[in-house]
Amino acid sequence: MEQKPVRVLSCGDVEGRLTVLFNRVQNIQKKSGPFDLLLCVGEFFGSTAEAEAEWEQYKSGAKKAPIHTYILGSASHDTAKKFPGADGCELAENITYLGRRGVFTGVSGLQIAYVSGREASQEPAPAHCFTLKDLSALVAPLTSSSKFRGVDILLTSQWPSGVWHYGNTPEVNTKSCGSVAVSNLADKLKPRYHFAALEGVHYERLPYRNHVVLQENSQHVSRFIALATVNNPAKKKYLYAFSIIPMKTMDPSELVKQPQDVTENPYRCPNKDRTPKQRSSFSPEEEEPAAQFFFDLSKKQGGGPRGRGRKRPSDGDGRGREHQGDGDGHHHQGHKQPRRHPQPTGPCWFCLASPQVEKHLVISIGSDCYLAMAKGGLTPRHMLILPVGHYQSVVDLSSEVVDEMEKYKTALRSFYKSRGERCVLFERNYRSQHLQLQVVPVPLDRCTTEDIKEAFMVQAQEQQMELMEIPKHTDLKQIAPPGTPYFYVELDSGEKLYYRIQKHFPLQFGREVLASEALLNIPTRADWKECKQSREEEEENCKQLRDEFQPYDFAWED
Repeated sequence: MEQKPVRVLSCGDVEGRLTVLFNRVQNIQKKSGPFDLLLCVGEFFGSTAEAEAEWEQYKSGAKKAPIHTYILGSASHDTAKKFPGADGCELAENITYLGRRGVFTGVSGLQIAYVSGREASQEPAPAHCFTLKDLSALVAPLTSSSKFRGVDILLTSQWPSGVWHYGNTPEVNTKSCGSVAVSNLADKLKPRYHFAALEGVHYERLPYRNHVVLQENSQHVSRFIALATVNNPAKKKYLYAFSIIPMKTMDPSELVKQPQDVTENPYRCPNKDRTPKQRSSFSPEEEEPAAQFFFDLSKKQGGGPRGRGRKRPSDGDGRGREHQGDGDGHHHQGHKQPRRHPQPTGPCWFCLASPQVEKHLVISIGSDCYLAMAKGGLTPRHMLILPVGHYQSVVDLSSEVVDEMEKYKTALRSFYKSRGERCVLFERNYRSQHLQLQVVPVPLDRCTTEDIKEAFMVQAQEQQMELMEIPKHTDLKQIAPPGTPYFYVELDSGEKLYYRIQKHFPLQFGREVLASEALLNIPTRADWKECKQSREEEEENCKQLRDEFQPYDFAWED
């Protein structure tokens, strides 16, 4: 017989507004039936005289919480005096302080791990802060068991730093928000639900998986939910209701079911994706940058003049051989600390700092990526997105480069859409040293997205290759570790196709499929070498394309 779910309410910072909270809880109880417990994260007590008086009513027994309420300890010096110590205890009838850190297991078997306060920035830690020793003492007994799969619920007051990676973006300052220690804790404990507060906003992150696709056995997903302050004027959500069957009583096949919107684990991005705050103190520094580059696309230099000047600093190595833009490049020692980009060990056709790069093909230059017209393109608007630094493939990119690459993708989709086209992106990480993300427009009236997908699938099958569809919201980095040779396609629907290259792979496969009769019907243009133009033609065509794209170019500056 299946166990009855536990019905739980979770709440953000109460800040002493107990009557408002408990009145709301009573209304919910009346409308939606009884809940079993209320979990409060963030600051439960307030520091005003009004909040003091209100708490005294509950402490004295004049008022009573209408539900078993479990709270975390203080997150500030002002409210620390409300708590008798590190150990949990009942503060008033139906209101229980869980303690500094620990695991609470209810009669149902529901396992709740918790940590009170903020991450300590000094030793000895103040009463309202936790230390790494606290977290180690919490984690070790749980994870030492071979049967450990995770906890049902994790309660912390602070957010985990970087929880937004691979997911939706919260309305907080992501550069300063959160604790790295809490991120590590969440990664180790694998909570099915993780609640936090203190930031005054409501944020429900897309669920994320706790295993690596195709490399590890499936595990349950985790959901992170941040809640706002009780009775906040903006009416942001501060109460969250849910039902949960304890993990220990669930059927394993039910437990590991993956929702459609699941993403990769935000805490397992490569070290170079992390901010300095997130990196450990012994993280190696990236390579020294080459001289900073400035390209002025407003000057007459092959590609033609621009109406407005735009100077965009992008030091380090850049790329471009199949597509580069006009503009003269010159070395300039900037006074500001330049962004550090990885450097090539030898000549590279696609690094912007390289003398081999054909700069007359460049369309746009950002901070971390640039856009270029494809040399020998399939169509006049065939472009490439390339990193400014020397990266071999998408899976090697840092988060800053990925973010800007996504911005270029979005800009190009809008650009092509305005011309009645959809775009197909593909990358071949095989017999190449610098990432080239090919972006090819296909007229909407030529074929559907499904036609394009089928053409890739069929032609791959004909060559004894099996293209695999990557689950939605799955990051390529989780499927193809750095160094893995692969071919990758991204359709305008967001669908992604992937092939792990074994031995031999047709270098022009992506172009051959798009040039085939079923799609663009230009089979003679499958090989870029057969489509080369003179330098003069390239400059003229690039100037035209640059002018057409300019209204969509986020990197353009007046």
